[in-house]
Amino acid sequence: MVFNLIFNKLLEEYSYQGWWPIISYDGINPTKTGVVRGYHPKNYDFPRNDNEQFEIIIGSILAQNTSWSSVEKALINLSNLDSFDSFSADFILNLAVSDENAFKEAIRPAGYFNQKFKYLQNIANFYIDLNGRIPSRDELLSIKGVGNETADSIRLYAYGQSEVIVDAYSRRIFSYLGLINEKDSYIKIKKFIGSNFEGDFKKYQEFHALIVEHAKRYYTKKPYGLSDKILVEFKK
Repeated sequence: MVFNLIFNKLLEEYSYQGWWPIISYDGINPTKTGVVRGYHPKNYDFPRNDNEQFEIIIGSILAQNTSWSSVEKALINLSNLDSFDSFSADFILNLAVSDENAFKEAIRPAGYFNQKFKYLQNIANFYIDLNGRIPSRDELLSIKGVGNETADSIRLYAYGQSEVIVDAYSRRIFSYLGLINEKDSYIKIKKFIGSNFEGDFKKYQEFHALIVEHAKRYYTKKPYGLSDKILVEFKK
């Protein structure tokens, strides 16, 4: 399948990425561009506990419309407000009530902090109600503040479920290669990639991470992809 061939090519080029980063984890990914801390290449035991799972979930909310470096700053700020130096849904809800201003200032680096302040409370209440159960995609999409990309990120990285994440980078790469129409709907692209990619959740995690790494090198400036010498063999 073509997407497996692309995956293999990207893996050969950039090696294992070790997403999702955990800010308290003393690990790095030296093959990445940008932020390298918190990654765990070839270790798929993450998240290792409920706090790390919830950290991934709130990280996916904070990551909306911003860079990971900004999210990392927001997460570090939040952790500095927690006497236990970890993340929990109860901590988020308690902080929202006890010190709204401190909460908003902590997440300010991630942008849209007034909206995300509310979204983080929504996801915290939802997480508590789950009581350890894996949420369905539809359940996640029913939460205000959770869209397609965020829902898929949560299921893939927090719960180890095989989900295709359709972000701006994947649209740019695969439309440049002639595999998709960049303006097609999220679900149409998601289904097309998913039906032409084989692998377990580990491969899905790596594939998304590799797409981001590749796109950051070749697809950040228009016209996208013209300098892409890695995937040129797949261009139609």
